Amino acid sequence: MKGFLKLPESGCYQIANCVIAAGAVRGGDRLFVDGGKVSGAHDGPVIDAGGAMVLPGFVDMHTHLDKGHIWPRAPNPDGSFGAALEAVHRDRETNWHAADVTRRMDFALRCAYAHGTRAIRTHLDSAPPQHRISWPAFDAIRSSWRDRIELQAVTIFSIESVDKSAEFTGIADMAARYGGALGCVTYPVADIDDRLERFFSAASERGMSVDLHVDETRDPGSATLRSIAEAAIRTGFEGGIVAGHCCSLARQEPGQVDATLDLVAEAGIDIVSLPMCNLYLQDRFAGRTPRWRGVTLVHEMRCRGIRVAFASDNTRDPFYAYGDLDMVEVMREATRICHLDHTDPDWHDAFSAGPAGICGFSPDSLRPGDRADFVLFNARDWSELLPRPQSDRVVVRDGLAIDRTLPDYRELDDLMEAV
Repeated sequence: MKGFLKLPESGCYQIANCVIAAGAVRGGDRLFVDGGKVSGAHDGPVIDAGGAMVLPGFVDMHTHLDKGHIWPRAPNPDGSFGAALEAVHRDRETNWHAADVTRRMDFALRCAYAHGTRAIRTHLDSAPPQHRISWPAFDAIRSSWRDRIELQAVTIFSIESVDKSAEFTGIADMAARYGGALGCVTYPVADIDDRLERFFSAASERGMSVDLHVDETRDPGSATLRSIAEAAIRTGFEGGIVAGHCCSLARQEPGQVDATLDLVAEAGIDIVSLPMCNLYLQDRFAGRTPRWRGVTLVHEMRCRGIRVAFASDNTRDPFYAYGDLDMVEVMREATRICHLDHTDPDWHDAFSAGPAGICGFSPDSLRPGDRADFVLFNARDWSELLPRPQSDRVVVRDGLAIDRTLPDYRELDDLMEAV
């Protein structure tokens, strides 16, 4: 797929008349590339970008590569959260062998790569025996994609699976062996404090960071984000902590919200919001128009110094019927859903440098010495970039424009017949 601008094939050039990382003034910036790196000034060929915007390669820090693209064989019958759980469970039990998971992961990564993503964190369903299939498959995929997309993985299982059993210990050990993070889904249970302490202890003993699915519900009584913050403080956990979703927070009373966010800030918890998936699932009732957007309180969090990022979440599976791991789509929709416009002008970092820092990915941010991984847009400012899908964008990796041809869904047809 050809982009709007042709770059030299030598890997040594300068892009003039561009806007780097959302500068407020049209044109005027200049980006130097040499030997696959962003460099200082040199006399290489000059390409006039016509005022084009340049953003760093994207970081998608919350995805589900193992679930991706199963919709044709496992659709959600009513769009509800419960139906999504049931559909995925049935499909996992029937179809998630190593070859199936591997091919769908690879397909999803080719989409993300073509769209300009350079790093991805994925959650892997890790309830036994699936962990013994998906983690080795992920490790093989990570190896084959090493030079194109940095990959990390996180366990996902129920908070009720966090106990003293050998099964829980085995899952944690396997994830640690593959360099993964420890994650689970939290919701109100009677002994959640004990389970969270055990969870943080397991992560600490193995030197793992944690990444949790939190309060993904419209029920204001689901307040496990506060429990997580209290447990992190109580245990003195020193690793990174990410909380995803946190939907119910937006439906709680102001005093409760303030108290929770103060604790989240104290505990050093980072937040990832998944606006497209939450808009799809939350507040869905047959024959009734949804009353809220399903997303968490990103502005209030950022005002407290809490780091916030946005990510794709699910792709063409029962939890989200759409998506293509395109962070431009995520950026465009997050801006509209969460009102990122007319606010902090640096929100664009929440799709690249911000999640890179949270996850520990390489910090490429278009400074001299960084890898020359960036995306050029035929748009001169946000008012031109956000209204359109930017299908003619130019994705640059190691200083060279890549082929942006997307894989054909027909490649997966034989897998969809494995019902």
